[in-house]
Amino acid sequence: MEYKQEILIVAEKTGFLSRAIAEQLEKYGYEVTLTELDMQKLFEVQESVEAVLLYVENEIQSYTQEILYLRDKVVEEDTPVFFIGEDIRGLRGIIPEHIIKEFFERPVDVKVSAKKIDSYLKLYGKHVKKKILVVDDSGAVLRSVKAWLEEKYQVILANSGAMAIKYLATNRPDLVLLDYEMPVVDGRQVLEMMRTEMEFSNIPVIFLTSKNDKESIMKVMELKPEGYILKSTPPKQILQEIDIFLTGMDFKK
Repeated sequence: MEYKQEILIVAEKTGFLSRAIAEQLEKYGYEVTLTELDMQKLFEVQESVEAVLLYVENEIQSYTQEILYLRDKVVEEDTPVFFIGEDIRGLRGIIPEHIIKEFFERPVDVKVSAKKIDSYLKLYGKHVKKKILVVDDSGAVLRSVKAWLEEKYQVILANSGAMAIKYLATNRPDLVLLDYEMPVVDGRQVLEMMRTEMEFSNIPVIFLTSKNDKESIMKVMELKPEGYILKSTPPKQILQEIDIFLTGMDFKK
């Protein structure tokens, strides 16, 4: 059975325009889910999607709770957002600008809009970018690493070992960048758990840590990760090392 990429259309109220765009996207081969901007209905949408098309006619502030929930989902999963509506400034005040890929002004040309979404996903969609899970208890570190990597990779963030394990239970990244020292469930425990579970025992792990003393390095390397990078390493070098590693993985396949 051929896998279809899924696009979620979230409309203030489902109507002719949202259905017309859905039909046009389906012609490009996408699986389209159409739902209203309602908390209960948003909760029912569980699966990760390739893109979100948000259609809001009134002011964004009228739907702050719903938009915040949607924001958390798209930021966590690095999902691109396309927007139809008037209140683009209000939306940018809630959803990070790098997530918003296109603003379609009304009156909307359905065919042009669908084609632009399809063109973007063919070039930059999640199915194209390799997926990197970054695990660190520091929000500042997570934001920094995401900024360094997101242009080339799909970056998923986990602020604890427990969150990383929960993510791995249903997803398979191409690489895990793992902090060694974290409260409750540390990097050692995350890696040990990964190596004992058949489903993700062969997912490569590179430690990204601030510990550079000999004893700490030896402890880390005893776990046999695929690599070890210091957080003090310049961002360009970190990106280069990841590029080299993932390119090498492709040659091994």
